Amino acid sequence: MTPGDRKRMLDALGLVDWQPRADRMAAGTGATQAAVADRQEPAPDRAPGTVQPDLATPGPAEEAAVEQSTASTPAEAAAAPDMARHDGHDERASTVDASPVDTETTSAAGEVARLDWDELEAWLAGRDHRGATRPVFGIGARDADVLIVGEAPGANEDAQGVPFVGRAGKLLDRMLAAIGCSRDTNVYITNICKFRPPNNRDPNADEVAADWPVLERQIELMDPKLVVAVGRVAAQTLLDSKQSLGKLRGTLHRYPRRELDVLVTYHPAFLLRSPGQKAKAWVDLKQIARRIAAQ
Repeated sequence: MTPGDRKRMLDALGLVDWQPRADRMAAGTGATQAAVADRQEPAPDRAPGTVQPDLATPGPAEEAAVEQSTASTPAEAAAAPDMARHDGHDERASTVDASPVDTETTSAAGEVARLDWDELEAWLAGRDHRGATRPVFGIGARDADVLIVGEAPGANEDAQGVPFVGRAGKLLDRMLAAIGCSRDTNVYITNICKFRPPNNRDPNADEVAADWPVLERQIELMDPKLVVAVGRVAAQTLLDSKQSLGKLRGTLHRYPRRELDVLVTYHPAFLLRSPGQKAKAWVDLKQIARRIAAQ
């Protein structure tokens, strides 16, 4: 990575381009490295269906950059409690039903099995909106190698019919731009649930099951090389897991229903409230960039 590339990625994540002092670098094998090791996330559990990750660990300079990272703006901090709950707000607790398959799901899967993109979007629009204004089908390049999957639409998404808009969406766009990606050119973005749950609550098992065939058909039509699960609920649902996001993140997983890799990362709305986690998101971004470069 060139210095210019490094600065662009730091800027996208809202990090200060900090440079270490020479005398601290000289002591790198002593107290500094020990302090960095203490701050590293514990090694995630290795569960069936996971593969050994190829994830770089932030070095001392990157760790220090996070300590110097800019906090959320006053407006963002004030708005944080009102932000949609579909953002990994508690990455350790609460789980969803990890097996969204029932008789109704099977029936719907049969209905959409032969639909193309436009037919699938029209089929979704004709479904019960469950109190939402409109469906939020997805946006991006339908032939992209990378599929980004969040949890469910929030108020802004419900109003516009587009996933990941507002402050969190802008941060996601900056993060993607830092690795040469864009929803306009080479990634596709969607959600597990296609309709906003009432009061921005987490989607329940019935809501997940109702929309699951649409996501499965999107994956089949797109045939991506990598799925990026954004936030706890998306990660748990895609991987049929009840583990916390912290446990799932840091390992490259195998999608249970097809030959497809899944990478778990933080939701950008969570990063707006917890800028100290941006270094880990940076690691995830670099992994995505490596996978794209290897295609």
